[in-house]
Amino acid sequence: MYTDIVGYTSLTQRDESSTLQALEKHRSLLRPHFSSHGGREIKTIGDAFLVEFQSALDAVLCAIAVQQMMHDRKVARGEAISLRIGIHVGDVVENGSDILGDAVNIAARIYPLAEPGGICISDEAYKQVRNKSDLPFVSLGETPLKNVTTPIEVFKVQMPWERSATVQSPTFATNRIAILPFRNMSPDPSDEYFAEGMTEEVISTVSGISGLEVISRTSVMNYKGSAKNVEEIGKELKVGSVLEGRFRKAGNKIRVTTQLIEVAKDRHLWAQNYDRNLDDVFEVQSDIARQVADALRVRILTPEKERIERRPTESTTAYALYLKGRYLWNKRVVEDIKNAAEYFLRAIAEDPDFALGHVGLADCILVLPGNLGIEIDPNPERVRNELDKALAIDPNLAEAHASKGLMFSINGNLKDAELEFERAIELKPGYAFAHMWYHLVLAYQTRWDEALAQIERAVELDPLSPVVNLDLGGYYFQRRDYAKALDIWKRMAELHPDYADGHFWLSWAYARMKMYDEIEKEVSTYCELRKVSFPHQDLIGKVWTAFLKDDKQGVRTTLPQLEVRLKETSWSEYEVADMHFYLGDVDEGFQWLERAYSKGRGTIIGIRADEILDGVRNDPRYLDLVKRLGLD
Repeated sequence: MYTDIVGYTSLTQRDESSTLQALEKHRSLLRPHFSSHGGREIKTIGDAFLVEFQSALDAVLCAIAVQQMMHDRKVARGEAISLRIGIHVGDVVENGSDILGDAVNIAARIYPLAEPGGICISDEAYKQVRNKSDLPFVSLGETPLKNVTTPIEVFKVQMPWERSATVQSPTFATNRIAILPFRNMSPDPSDEYFAEGMTEEVISTVSGISGLEVISRTSVMNYKGSAKNVEEIGKELKVGSVLEGRFRKAGNKIRVTTQLIEVAKDRHLWAQNYDRNLDDVFEVQSDIARQVADALRVRILTPEKERIERRPTESTTAYALYLKGRYLWNKRVVEDIKNAAEYFLRAIAEDPDFALGHVGLADCILVLPGNLGIEIDPNPERVRNELDKALAIDPNLAEAHASKGLMFSINGNLKDAELEFERAIELKPGYAFAHMWYHLVLAYQTRWDEALAQIERAVELDPLSPVVNLDLGGYYFQRRDYAKALDIWKRMAELHPDYADGHFWLSWAYARMKMYDEIEKEVSTYCELRKVSFPHQDLIGKVWTAFLKDDKQGVRTTLPQLEVRLKETSWSEYEVADMHFYLGDVDEGFQWLERAYSKGRGTIIGIRADEILDGVRNDPRYLDLVKRLGLD
């Protein structure tokens, strides 16, 4: 058994004298528990103890007693020290008064996995104590340990105060499920894309069952590599069930291990190991969906069953290329999306009838100009062609209909966009991006109640997504509820500090709330995150800060420099038009709006909700634009 004080180094740096006194007190408190449970203190290593016991049960009971004692002192006296404890069973080599060997090393690798006040034990220890303690054990899954060849399964002891907290926690329907990122257990780290792709495809397959409500990928990926337990994840995502999985690939062989856990009772509803050839990966995904539905007593409708069982491609090479493409596309970085497009092109070259490959390529072309100001292919017909090919292959592919809806909305064709989003949601009600994009189309038309229903549904399905939460805040900002927008965007920035657009819009909210001291920090962070792709991003920072602080002279001084280098920034003609309207240069503002319109109706489709244009709503040029956009 290893024990270790949490944050001992930082405690020492803050107050070395007091911490050393507390350490001696800590040692005097623990030693009686070691001896009363038959433990032999081998040595102390700074703030850590190494202790040997005659049995795993003695070690676990001792650890429980120690943590209970520490917890009671913290509650009664407010003491700050917390422990982590790790336990393993194995042979050791006696070396004088010391002990050596792999068993000691493994115990040393296990205790850091414990939470403050917690106990973690190896699978070998668990086998010897699982039916001999009143406290339950929770599997943390197989865990790679430093300098240990084979990953081992680690269990945590659920302490009494954790159990009481569980009872008080809200419960959610078991058919609301989070499929956590599959852990890559392959010897080749480059197979990470396959594990992540497996997660995405299982989410996609299971979400095709109308009786299940599946949390979207962007939210669950926040738990990749997380040490949080099922209860914490269930509470944060508001789910009643959690599916965990591990993936191992070796040559043409795969091993997939899954377990479905009911959050409220912390019990397994279903578990399965799959040892298959790579060619059988689709069958594994389909079977997981069927087994999850069966375990949760959800009926699969006949059309859903046919879709679940349908293989997206007969080519495992094409499928692997597709997964690499999605892995890169999901990063939302310019170069990654360009590389993703190459993988999608290779995938459909391997199998021209691979519908998802065509959708992936279309998504790359849509995302870059829409979110990053850069195009892969200047021909917008390419998007339509790829999506038409996908729908010709599979007319009921929800992702293709949603992407086509996005294409129509970017082009300003709101009527057809709405039809496509409605079809996508009908085919896959749990597709969060379909709801999010649909909300934008409704907001463009100021159909506010309908728009709110769609964006709130997107948040339910993808509660931690930065993009979805950005749009939720945007809804309230457009309704001029700046306090609510600020609250949403602040929480999003805390969760996703590297999401540039979040800082951009947070600066807007601070300005409307007259919190001027916060503006420069958010604008600076936004520009810093963008400057890798846009060398003249600093010009935006200057113009934007001046605008938000109502410094018209500052905007007027810098705006001409920005106009000259516009293509080297993340702004568009529409943003420049806004600055001219702010300055009162109405004629120039309309000239820039026309330039934006000439590049595509979708670039200015949101003008009805743009508060900067409030002063020109009755101008014939504005009314003409609204009419041409189909928003009158």
